[in-house]
This record gives sequence, C-alpha cells and structure tokens, in this order.
Amino acid sequence: MGMLDGKVALVTGAGGGLGRAHALLLAKEGAKVVVNDLGGARDGTGASSSMADTVVEEIKAAGGEAVANYGSVTDRADVEAMVKTCTDHFGKIDICIANAGILRDKSFKNMDDDMWDVVVDVHLRGTYLTTKVVYDTMLAQGHGGRIIVTSSTSGLLGNFGQTNYGAAKAGIAGLMRCLWLEGVKYGITVNVLAPTATSRMTTDILPEDVQDNFPPEAVSPPVVWLCTDEAKDISGRQFLVGGNSVSLLSWQLTPIAKRDLAEGVWEVAEIGEQIAASKEHWPPINPRRG
Repeated sequence: MGMLDGKVALVTGAGGGLGRAHALLLAKEGAKVVVNDLGGARDGTGASSSMADTVVEEIKAAGGEAVANYGSVTDRADVEAMVKTCTDHFGKIDICIANAGILRDKSFKNMDDDMWDVVVDVHLRGTYLTTKVVYDTMLAQGHGGRIIVTSSTSGLLGNFGQTNYGAAKAGIAGLMRCLWLEGVKYGITVNVLAPTATSRMTTDILPEDVQDNFPPEAVSPPVVWLCTDEAKDISGRQFLVGGNSVSLLSWQLTPIAKRDLAEGVWEVAEIGEQIAASKEHWPPINPRRG
C-alpha cells in the first residue's frame, strides 16, 4: 500500500522536470494524478500535448492512474477545467501542487514590461488561480486537502538577474503565509516549496559541475510526504529542498533600537547611529553568499 492510496492529485507544469518527478512519485504512492502541462518552451511560448501525455503513459506503465490536461494556469477557464478533470475522472481533489512556471531572465536595466508581465502572470497569477479554484473546490467537498505552492530562493533570498521571477516567487510565499491561516479551520494545509533541481529551467543557472547533485527526483519525497495524512498538522511553512537536503526557512527578528515613546521620537542622526552600530550583528542578506 502507498501513503496516498485513494487520494487524487493535480500537478501543474508536470510534463517535465520537478512537476514530472512529483507526478510520478505521487502515483507511486497510490494517488490518482491529473498531469497538467501546456507543453510550451521554457520562456512560455508555444504549446503541445506531448509532454503531459508522456508522463501519463509513464504512470500507467508503472501501474498507476493518470489523465492529461493541457490548459494554461493563466486562464481561469482552463484552471477550472483542470480541476474538473480531477472531479470528473476521479470524483474529487485532495492534493494540488502548483508547479507551473517560465523564465524570462534579464538584468533589471535591460528588462522590459513584457518580460515582467508574463513572468508575474504565469507564476503569481497562475498560482493564485490554481490555488483559488482548488481551495474553493476543497471547501465544497468538506474533507480538507493539501496545497503546495512553488516559490524559489530567488524570491525568498534573492538572485541576480531575476527581479521579475523573484518578485513573483516572493508573492507566492506571501500568498501561502496568509492563506494557511484561513485553511486551518477547514483542514486544508498550505505550504511553500523552494526547490533546487536540474531541469530545463535551470540548466544555464546551476553550474555544470554541480548539476548532477540536484536531480528533481530528490526534491519530490518530502513534497509528497507533505501531501499525506501524516502531515495534516504541518502548514504555513517554507521548505528549501535540494539534493538530499531539506531545510525549514523561518524569519528572524533582529532588534536594533527601542526606547519609551514618552522620551520622544528618535532624531534622524540619533537613530542612524543605533542602526549603524548594530550592523555587525545582522544576519546575511543571502546565506548562500555570506
């Protein structure tokens, strides 16, 4: 028996890379999977049914159950159709992994509005639409569920040349940090995955000499476990996963200065001295760079 026997899962962007790895492992653990993928290029252009179909055939060949969906996460009607695919074929939806994404990397001085808009549309609005339709469906079903949204260290910690992508990914994490509070009442958990994995999205981002250390298959086990009943009390968390490393990212508060308001507000130079004097105790902006 698998840990997800009887569950129904939707994975967006599941035609390759991380999404494919998630879908295959969900099915291995007994879930029935709707494999969504628009089948476009890394920059979001084009469309094809072959990527989703291939993953469905892989799942079926291994003895699992799956159906394909080719909709875009940026189109509400398409998102409603992919959730309806879950309920029409398998009777319900228990799990959603919002994974679909594209890249249009460029330094900020060379970025144009189109590069900004399309990345924010796919990542942030696409995650919102997917999560919104799934969440509302789970509420109507009345038996809770698992939602995992995909952020990135680019949004949580920062990365050169990805202001559009990082802004969208930070927004996704913000969505989770608010939504999980609402989901508690209904048994719906919401968590963030910030993955590091080699895929067509990262082949020119991760250095070649380390790419073999970050297979997408290594990211999926903790993600799939978060979809099980054993993880019903884990929500509102940010997990950084890469290789065989799993970390929890939590915010740290560093006090700088405080005094009674009766003493008056700080003078500019006065508070400046306090801030400057505390700098040596600040945590690094990006732990990966020191």
